[in-house]
Parts: sequence; C-alpha cells; structure tokens
Amino acid sequence: MSAAPPSSFASPLPASSRRWELDALRGLMLVLMTSTHLPTWFSIPASQPFGFVSAAEGFVFLSAYMAGLVYTQRAVRDGIPAMRRAFLRRALIIYACQAASLLFLFTVIAALGMKFHQPAANNLMSFYLHAPLTGLWTGLLMIYNPPLLDILPVYIVFMLASPWVLSHGLLRGWKQVLVASVLLWGAAQFGLSRVLYDALVAATGLPVPFRETGAFETFAWQLLWMLGLCLGSYHARVPADQRIVLPRWLALGALGVAAGFFVWRHLTGLAPFPEGDPLNLWFDKWHVGPLRLLDFLALVAVLLHYGEWLTHHLPRVRLLETLGSASLPVFCAHLVIVLVALAVVGESHPGRPVWFDPLMFALSIGALYAVAKLVHMFGSGSNPGAGRRPAAVHRSAGARPMLRTSAGPR
Repeated sequence: MSAAPPSSFASPLPASSRRWELDALRGLMLVLMTSTHLPTWFSIPASQPFGFVSAAEGFVFLSAYMAGLVYTQRAVRDGIPAMRRAFLRRALIIYACQAASLLFLFTVIAALGMKFHQPAANNLMSFYLHAPLTGLWTGLLMIYNPPLLDILPVYIVFMLASPWVLSHGLLRGWKQVLVASVLLWGAAQFGLSRVLYDALVAATGLPVPFRETGAFETFAWQLLWMLGLCLGSYHARVPADQRIVLPRWLALGALGVAAGFFVWRHLTGLAPFPEGDPLNLWFDKWHVGPLRLLDFLALVAVLLHYGEWLTHHLPRVRLLETLGSASLPVFCAHLVIVLVALAVVGESHPGRPVWFDPLMFALSIGALYAVAKLVHMFGSGSNPGAGRRPAAVHRSAGARPMLRTSAGPR
C-alpha cells in the first residue's frame, strides 16, 4: 500500500451519499460498548460476541480508517497543511469532550456516589477522591485516566500524531510507518510503557500511580490505528475496481480462524484459559496480545473480502446507522448514562427484578438514539464527511494535479 508519487494524485470528486455500512458498523460498536459498560447481568455474556475481540478494537480501527479516508482526500484537495489543521481541530473537539466528561465525573458523579454510597462509582475515581487537586490537573493533562474515560485520551494522542504519519505515508510510502508500528507493538508486549513511566517518575516525581494512567497500552493500540489509517488512505486513493484483492485461499483461511476463535470464546467465556494461566496474556486486551491481534486481523480480512456481499444481503438497521453517523456525541452520551447508572443503581445483583436490567438497557439505547437525532437536527454529525463515500481518486489521462505540500492558491 505504498503511496503513489505526488504527481499521480488527482483531485477527488465531490463526496456523494453516506456509506451506510460504515455508519452501521460504528453504531454496532457503540451498542456493544454500552451493553458491556452498563451494570446489567448480561454485560459479560454480551461482551466480545465475535471472538476474543471487543468493540473497542473495532471502534479504534474504524475511526482510524475513516480518518485515513477523509483526511487523505483533504490533503489531495487542499494540501497537507490544510489536512494537518483539520486533524488538529478534530483533536481539540475530542479533547473538549474528554475534559467535559472528566468534570462530570468529578462533580455530578462524585456527588451521586457519596449520596447513594455505590462502590462501583466511587472505585472509578478512587485516586481523585484521595487527591482531588492532583487528580484534576493530571486528568486534564491526560496523565490520570479513570476507567471508562481512558479511551478518548488514546484517541486524542493518535489524532495528534496522525497528520505527520499520514503525510509520510502519502509522500514516502507506508512501509517504514508499518514496520515502526509493529516494532512498537512488540516492545509494548514487554512493558515499554512501564519502563517509560518509571523513567518519568524518576525524573519528575509524578504523583500518579501507574495503574491510574489508563488500562489501554498506547504503544500496542497504535498498531490498530496505523493499520486503519493506512487502509483508509489506500482506499481514498485507489478506485474500488483497482484495489488489491485478497486471494480466495487467504479469505477462507481468515474465515476459518475467525470461526475457530468465535467458537472458542463462546465455549470458554471471556478468558480462553483458566484464570491465572499465563497463556491468557496472548489474548490480553490492554496489550493487544498476539493471538488477540490474529483474531482481529482475521475478522478484518473477512470483512474486506466479503463486505460487498454482506452489504447486499444483510438487512439495514437504521438505528445503528443513526447512532454511527453521530458517533462522538453518542459515545459521550453513553459515558454519561453508564456513569449515572453506576452511581445511582450500582452493579447488577440477584435482588433486582428480572425486567430491570433489560429495561435499563433499552432506555439507554433509546436515549442514545435521541442524542443522535438531535445531533442530526441541530449539528453536522460526529465528523462532517466522515461517513460519506470516498471521493474517487484516479489518474487522469490529461491533467495530473500535484499533491500540495504547502499552502498556496487553489
């Protein structure tokens, strides 16, 4: 997927209709995250329904794919500086959402947690309750990342790095980027973040414990982001009928691998081996363990090969499309709902009426749908143009517009 020389980039055609299948996939990821995070009796059975892969991996990869798709078109149309500014604006919006979520946790949820004495809510912000001032400023600096609020900081870091990575990929190809990404992922399996954290603490006296910096191993998860960014950029530049097609044997092999992990997960539960078995590290979510990565890549290969067939044969679920087309506001709304539920009703327990948990889940999805509809009525969605069909970038027999690397007259 090396980038073509700059002279071969043509101006993209105007974007047309939205890609409903991408919106539906994002919507599905949001529903799965909500079902996992809400305190219901079916949160664990509903988690990782497709194998040893969670909605978080799918959401990060899909977000990176959309970024590669949209911002490559922006770079080709308006130049690399414009693309970089667009990335920065988006990162600032996501940071504003993260800061608002933190303040909501530290004020409203803290008050509700103390009023209703729910350990599930208080445990989310134990460090903040112990050291409020330190928790506040380190949280705003994305050093302290409470559970449930630790994915957006990772997303922001990736968004800030992406314009430079995407520029390199467009101008010099993706080989070096992907090799470096794989090496970082490998180092993350052996504790790269902990080594860097210990060095930072030794140099600055950082007061935030390592366990409070977030569960997601950034140097491991960046591999999913880089793969998605590369694929999205490739699809933005190469028409569908000219793209590399997976060999049938490879697609069938990926389907077999994905099916095997699917059966394994539903036979054994979330952990493939008994608790305490070191082999579980090969499936570790937070470090994207090797076999977990294999499962994820197999699912991606299946979707790439059979995606067109699936879009023509699976029914369209408008609810998922609506949620996915406003993914950032819906994600933030899901955090609010989950945090309030943990603070007011707490964890699920056998004493609840059997109808309570399904009703809470249904009302939560209804609330998320209402948020998405309001966004569509009064805003422009989660990312203008992000869900639209990629503009066709093709080689023209006549004019060959250059990929602009500096701002200039259009």
